[in-house]
Amino acid sequence: MTSVHEAAPSAPVPEHGPQDPVQPPAKPMSWAMLSRALAVPLILGLVCFLPAVIAAQPGTGVRDTAYWLQLVLTCYAGARLATMILSTRRRLLQGVFWMFVYIAMGVAPFAQAVIGQTPTPMVGPRSDLMTAIALILVGCAAFDLGALLASRRPLRRRVTARSGSGPATAHRMRLRLLVVLAFAASGYYILKLGGPAIFFTSRQEISASVAVSGVASSQSNVGSAFLKGFGTVPALLGLLFCTRRLVTSRRARRSPSTVLVWCALLIVNLVVNNPISNARYWFLTVLVSLLFTAFPSSAAMYRSVLAMGVVGALVLFPYADRFRYDSAGYRPVDSSSVFEPLATKDYDQTVMFANTITWVETRGHTYGRQLAGSALFFVPRSVWSGKPEDTGVRVGQWMGMNMTNLSAPLWTELWVDFGAPGMVGGLALIGYVAARTDRRYARAVSRDGPGPGSVLAIAAPLIAGYTFILLRGPLLQSVGKLAIAALCLLLITSFRSRSGQRSH
Repeated sequence: MTSVHEAAPSAPVPEHGPQDPVQPPAKPMSWAMLSRALAVPLILGLVCFLPAVIAAQPGTGVRDTAYWLQLVLTCYAGARLATMILSTRRRLLQGVFWMFVYIAMGVAPFAQAVIGQTPTPMVGPRSDLMTAIALILVGCAAFDLGALLASRRPLRRRVTARSGSGPATAHRMRLRLLVVLAFAASGYYILKLGGPAIFFTSRQEISASVAVSGVASSQSNVGSAFLKGFGTVPALLGLLFCTRRLVTSRRARRSPSTVLVWCALLIVNLVVNNPISNARYWFLTVLVSLLFTAFPSSAAMYRSVLAMGVVGALVLFPYADRFRYDSAGYRPVDSSSVFEPLATKDYDQTVMFANTITWVETRGHTYGRQLAGSALFFVPRSVWSGKPEDTGVRVGQWMGMNMTNLSAPLWTELWVDFGAPGMVGGLALIGYVAARTDRRYARAVSRDGPGPGSVLAIAAPLIAGYTFILLRGPLLQSVGKLAIAALCLLLITSFRSRSGQRSH
């Protein structure tokens, strides 16, 4: 079989052209009618009904400028999320971005504004909260602008018959080595912590076992981060690659060895990546990346993840920390309203942005220092004595908080280092990259894509799931597992074009 890329020289491909491989096949008329039927109630529900229900809740919130700005942000994010859900194209990264903004920086802070209560106290003046909400709005507009600029630029194929280079695909032998690494690293992780049973107790027990194992110290958490990272990330990547091979290759489904390896990887992931022993945001990464990998071309699955994600985040997520502590330390949520947990748990992104603005006014911007600390996360503090701490931790210490495991959303990280211009430019760049990646992902999972070994078909779902963690922050806590995933993908990636590289 002749590779599809050998006949295509490096030439621009218009986004909506009749021969564009990104364009999905025509959907049945019944689905098109269903989409139109859902459009009006979905938009009204996200933009009008839910904000109106929240606004009608009893509370002591002040209806000032901050309140109305928060309402505008909620409606704006709801409209953009509805656009993502109803889109004819699967925009994984953009869709997850707007889902996070709508939930964590729209609905939840709006409920806090109405009820008059926040998960974290605000130490500065009310004007800093208004500034924070306004900057979040500006950042969202910058993200949209970046995505719009990306849509105006045609995609170009990287494949030429003369050079022999092709799209990023997983090298067969190196992928097998990654699977071996996954079993070895996860096995070491399990044995180091005392066996599989500890992974079905609580995160508190996991942390205690890591401390006893001796890989962490009071001065640095680099050792524990590497242990957890290599114990969980390669296993997830191996499962994703094996899953993609099974759903795209008939030959793989008929191979007993491939099926057995997939079953073994699934069992390993049930141990090291289960929702009991891992943070909720990481389990969301596992779940979202696995669903998008198993159903790469399913518009129904894409829409379901975004739509049900909103319901799950508002109704289930505040209660999903049941296994954070053991039975003695667990405190169940006692609330009379479904919106009350949004004001008392988890969603502190907006108020922490306001507190960070107050902190920067007293200390000044860090001009890249915080970002450097995140990029060099692997350097121990014993080597770099002045290594910056998490942004959330630094602000929490300045606030005098006993518990400093506080969020620092991406807006905050960019603001601390570079101010408003850096925040706007950074989010515009992120929007541009997200839109380009979404379009390349659509090409990668199409019939003209590189087949079961496509690296982008795995990387895009993984990044989409990890977007929750990156947006929530702090970055110093977020980059560890992402860097390990990037290293694993880099080691197995090949750009050599091969004839008949896809299996049938």
